[in-house]
Amino acid sequence: MIDYSKFESFEKIIGLEFKNKKLLVNAFVHRSFLNENAKLGIPHNERLEFLGDAVLELVITDYLYKKYPNNSEGELTAYRSALVNAVTLSETAKEIKINEYMLLSRGESKDTGKARQYILANAFEAVIGAIYLDQGYSGAEKFISSTLYDKIDEVVSKKLWQDPKSLVQEKAQEVYGVTPSYEVVSESGPDHDKKFVIGIFFGKEKIAEGKGKSKQEAETASAKRAIEIKNWE
Repeated sequence: MIDYSKFESFEKIIGLEFKNKKLLVNAFVHRSFLNENAKLGIPHNERLEFLGDAVLELVITDYLYKKYPNNSEGELTAYRSALVNAVTLSETAKEIKINEYMLLSRGESKDTGKARQYILANAFEAVIGAIYLDQGYSGAEKFISSTLYDKIDEVVSKKLWQDPKSLVQEKAQEVYGVTPSYEVVSESGPDHDKKFVIGIFFGKEKIAEGKGKSKQEAETASAKRAIEIKNWE
């Protein structure tokens, strides 16, 4: 049995009162929860996520189009991608306590790694879908504006829309006249669970190291670290 009253506190957090409480609760139902609670006869949140994803993209696109009238399509697309990616959405989901309301299996509830990041990002989109169905476009736009709009200035000013490797290359060429290179410092673990340490070099000078479960992930981590060391954020 689901305690619907528990979700009233979430309504207060986001400043919206749902007409259909079941829609709100549905946004928090992960597929894994139903594996252990099939008799409840409730749907998981993936259809709401599908809808919310489309609403989110339209709202953010409209906002960026009006806010940056002189920017190119490519730049606006990059800004949007930085705003609606899994990292940003999962962080925003945590800010409004979505994690505390998720209905997960016992196994999923113990996992706090990358899988949880995607679960939270998807739930954030599902909440948007639920709001859209319950409150219409204006309600969804109000929610998105209160949670995401203020992040766009940081995205643009800190060039978060650029991936770290592109940014560090741009700055290294501008400041030092060199193109960064990456070298594997070490690798460990069995084939199915490799861990890499990769260094980023400006010429012969190693600037930083990064770790990851793939070479690409480790290179990105080393680029991020180099940006921090050089104060290029």
